Amino acid sequence: MGTGTCPGTGPGTGTAAGPPACDGTPVGEHGACLAHLTDADRAAHLASLTPGADVDHRGTPFTQELLTALLTALRDPAIRRPRIGTARFDGARFAGGADFGGACFTGDAWFSGARFAGDMSLSGAEFAADAWFQGARFAGTAGFGAAQFRGSAWFHDTRFGGDGWFGSSRFHGACWFTGARFRGRARFGAARFAGDARFNDTRFQGDAYFTVTRFSGAAGFDGTEFRGSAGFGGAQFSGQTLFHGARFAGNARFDMARFDEAPVLGPLTCADTLVLSGAVFAAPVVVEAAVTKAVCVRTRWSSTATLRLRYAVVDLTDAVLEYPLTVAAVPALFTAPEGGTVPEAELPDGDPAVRILSLTGADAAHLTLNDVDLTACRFSGTLHLDQLRLEGRCVFGRSPAGRTGILPRRWARRSTLVEEHHWRAGRESGRRPGPHGWEPPPDGTRPPEPAALAVLYRQLRKSLEDGKNEPDAADFYYGEMEMRRHDPTRAPAERRLLTTYWALSGYGLRASRAVCWLLGAISVTVLTLMLWGIPAAGPEPGQAAGPDRESAQPAAEPAAEPAAPDGPLAERLTTERWEKSVRVAVNSVVFRSAEAELTTAGVYIEMASRLTEPLLLGLAVLAVRGRVKR
Repeated sequence: MGTGTCPGTGPGTGTAAGPPACDGTPVGEHGACLAHLTDADRAAHLASLTPGADVDHRGTPFTQELLTALLTALRDPAIRRPRIGTARFDGARFAGGADFGGACFTGDAWFSGARFAGDMSLSGAEFAADAWFQGARFAGTAGFGAAQFRGSAWFHDTRFGGDGWFGSSRFHGACWFTGARFRGRARFGAARFAGDARFNDTRFQGDAYFTVTRFSGAAGFDGTEFRGSAGFGGAQFSGQTLFHGARFAGNARFDMARFDEAPVLGPLTCADTLVLSGAVFAAPVVVEAAVTKAVCVRTRWSSTATLRLRYAVVDLTDAVLEYPLTVAAVPALFTAPEGGTVPEAELPDGDPAVRILSLTGADAAHLTLNDVDLTACRFSGTLHLDQLRLEGRCVFGRSPAGRTGILPRRWARRSTLVEEHHWRAGRESGRRPGPHGWEPPPDGTRPPEPAALAVLYRQLRKSLEDGKNEPDAADFYYGEMEMRRHDPTRAPAERRLLTTYWALSGYGLRASRAVCWLLGAISVTVLTLMLWGIPAAGPEPGQAAGPDRESAQPAAEPAAEPAAPDGPLAERLTTERWEKSVRVAVNSVVFRSAEAELTTAGVYIEMASRLTEPLLLGLAVLAVRGRVKR
């Protein structure tokens, strides 16, 4: 076959007159490309072709009829489909639909720079050697479904203007889609890549589907841009999985995928949801992602793993943790392997904090959380919650600051679980209308009962205590006691005792409350002593047992009882009686006898003071100790 330039003779005319010269490769000795041969020469040439023959139609313009005639001439009756040797269609132009369906290419197949104005089909085609499509342009649908690529497949800088169908195709050698562009949907469902598959810097304008795809070699998506949804559900990655700098404008679905060897997944960015539900990570992995939401429902971690995230709301419901898993928030931008930072244009500006949404059903024995927000995290149903490790600054929800009105602050500020918010929201809304400050539960969900919440608080308290975080563990002790106090299954006597403990000192954790009660008790003691406890007249405190008193009375006569004060109550409120009452009350706080002459009522008042006021002082000291304990 010749390699010159077709002079552009008009096809079917047999004359030199016709369109301008084309770039088609001349056929044989005719001096014109297949499209511009005379009818007779074209028929003679096609008749000379046998199945498996080499063809060279570089730059040739094809109509549907012309391509059908060529493939019919190459049809092998034994396999009932065209069989072509080395095929050169570089730069060829296909004006209408191009149907190569089922064709068998026994040599290299070259379609570099080819232009397909309509739909193109290579469905079921078999490429025994290398297939070259770099720089090709597909204006319509490009169908490669169930195609077999036994050699390397090259799709560098290919442009797919319509949908690209590669479902159930098989790539036995290396596959390169570097720099390709898909304006429509890209479907690789059930495809098989036996060698390396490179989609580096590829752009998918529409949805991209790699569901149930098998990557036996390395799967490279470095710098790939997915403008629509990307589906890798059920895919299997047996080799390295490279998503350095990959960007997902929609969802990135890896549900039910399997990663046999993925040391690092990312860093990648996803403006919507990164779905890892049901995925299996069989080897150690570090997932680096800046995503809006990360769903890891029933994800299985069969080896050590680290989730380094930004912006993400993470759902770990029913996650299976066979080895240690760390979820950590990353405050700074991710660094790309080649240097520089990974851009996050798809994500909104703001706080890149990581929020845990749920640990329900997960086993927390191997879980470590670092610098995450647990304000909205659901812990009910979590296994071995007492073994959860919290490192860095992990933030829990807070009780409401209170309500406006006569009682501007009703609840003590403390760390709380979202389940308590849900339970109290229903309880408060049933009692009175209007906002109450507690977050209501999602529609259709029923919050846990106080008995279950007490268990959650107790386990989290132990987790913090094991981490030597006694001050923060105190808040969970408070929450545990609150749930016990509100638990209707407990004995009424126990609940009344807990209510008293709560009212006096906030379960030994509210020093201000205990101090207020102490000051109130002292004030009551001073007032009652002034009115009824201090005698009408007598020696100064501390002199009642002096030697002068003993010598002034006969030893056989008992001491006279101090005279009770009489007269109007207002006249008993004097400075002298106040000073004596204060000394008696203050001495009683530290378990010391006042050594003062008191009336019978005063003795009982002092006894009550010595019983209650030191207890209140001890509760205040205990509360302070709980907040400053290391």
